[in-house]
Amino acid sequence: MRFISLFLALFLLISCSQKTKISVDTIITDATIYSVDNAFGIASAMAIEEGKIVAIGTNSEITKQYESKNTVDAEGKFIYPGLFDAHCHFYSYGLSLQEADLRGTKSMDEIITRLKAFQKEKNSTFIVGNGWDQNDWKVKKYPTKAELDVAFPDIPVVLNRVDGHAIIVNSKALKLAGITKDTKAVGGQIEIANGEPTGILVDNPMELVFKIIPKPTRKIQIAALLDAEKVMFDYGLTTVNDAGLDPDVIHLIDSLQKAKVMTLNVYAMVTANQKNIDYYLKKGIYKTDNLNVRSFKMYGDGALGSRGACMHKPYSDKPDQYGALLAPISGLKDVARQIAASNFQLNTHAIGDSANTVILKIYKEVLTDTKDRRWKIEHAQVLREADFDYFRFGIIPSVQPTHATSDMYWAEDRLGKERLKNAYAYKKLLQKAGMIALGTDFPVEEVNPMLTFHAAVARKDSKEYPKGGYQMENALTRAETLRGMTIWAAFSNFEEKEKGSLEVGKWADFVMYDQDLMKVEENKIVKMKPTNTYLKGQKVK
Repeated sequence: MRFISLFLALFLLISCSQKTKISVDTIITDATIYSVDNAFGIASAMAIEEGKIVAIGTNSEITKQYESKNTVDAEGKFIYPGLFDAHCHFYSYGLSLQEADLRGTKSMDEIITRLKAFQKEKNSTFIVGNGWDQNDWKVKKYPTKAELDVAFPDIPVVLNRVDGHAIIVNSKALKLAGITKDTKAVGGQIEIANGEPTGILVDNPMELVFKIIPKPTRKIQIAALLDAEKVMFDYGLTTVNDAGLDPDVIHLIDSLQKAKVMTLNVYAMVTANQKNIDYYLKKGIYKTDNLNVRSFKMYGDGALGSRGACMHKPYSDKPDQYGALLAPISGLKDVARQIAASNFQLNTHAIGDSANTVILKIYKEVLTDTKDRRWKIEHAQVLREADFDYFRFGIIPSVQPTHATSDMYWAEDRLGKERLKNAYAYKKLLQKAGMIALGTDFPVEEVNPMLTFHAAVARKDSKEYPKGGYQMENALTRAETLRGMTIWAAFSNFEEKEKGSLEVGKWADFVMYDQDLMKVEENKIVKMKPTNTYLKGQKVK
């Protein structure tokens, strides 16, 4: 009888312990999970319910307390928070997938060949292409409309430079846009040679051409967003900061997300024209589980590659050019004041040292009596020594490490040795600001976030050049880089309480690799690709 009593007691104890297990949607076990919390802790398992992490710890801790019909054995794989791209052009990238791809072209002849193939396939009556870069050509000079006019005399052609700050167009497009040698250019340049436009337009004058490009249909817009989303998930990106959207596209993203057709997290920076400012200041911050509309994107200047970045002193390789601000200082200050009086964030494109000086001074002036505004400088590419200290006042640098490794081949030609010392200075920016948000600026650069990680840590391009790394004093550690692509990017979006790290109560956005990003050899980083991507606990790759 005593034996039977002990057996029953043990049976009841086991039964009770089994009944006390909590049922959850998903359990992940046998992983190396980098939580990227304050302690940069490592776990091996986590439990997920309704898209959020309810527990994280060891295998035994999780499996003793939780059970699930969907238990995933990670088989030793490495898990990190879902990756952010803190500065990109997600919608524009999607549209570019519908247009002619000119990335990697080495000459105007190669561009013509690609355009003819594209036109034959699409039967286009208006050709738009993206991604050319004369700095990759043997003769590193801007092209002219001449070759385009011969190949396409009757079809308008508009080709965006890789940085989005210059275009080459043919005569048909110039005529439709009403551009002549007498057209005035404010905040940019219409290049003239032999008394007529060459077809090159830089910065603001490009808008004259953009007005004549047929607007994409709703069908094309939706295809652009969904095609781009697939690429994001393939690379482990779960949140993208789209740097410059209009309300129409934001509303479309929102409707697709609400219909569960699109699930990617989007941090939308509204293009800061007066119409958009008036609309959103009246509407207020708009936030859902997948969409966050609480910032404006303002442009200070152009790009370094097209010599549109606004510099204090002339370009070293073109002493008559300084670049230009894209609006008067009074106009930039007016926009900043309006946004400072609201709860919205302002994120400003500033590349040249003069543009950075202007924008940083404006930020400090209009934010004097406010706290925790987290305004960003997008790019912060070239700075004067004295201007780094502005980042001590809560301004966040949002930078793109692959810009350094793309530009390194010609940046010294543009800037000279002295100015180059304070260009692409990510470590210095981090030390001043206390954090740094990392992105790519795609489609200017490639989408692949491992190129970002590699460029930040190794300061080399995908060809492992240069051998010792480029300006290694400004390399970031692997931990700093991962934070910049996760929790610091989330903080810069006011989203650190919901994502950016793998902690209880946060969304289960994570990415899984079969190699350890924290330890793998540098030359293997760029080849890494996630085996799985999860968004709010659901596998999307």
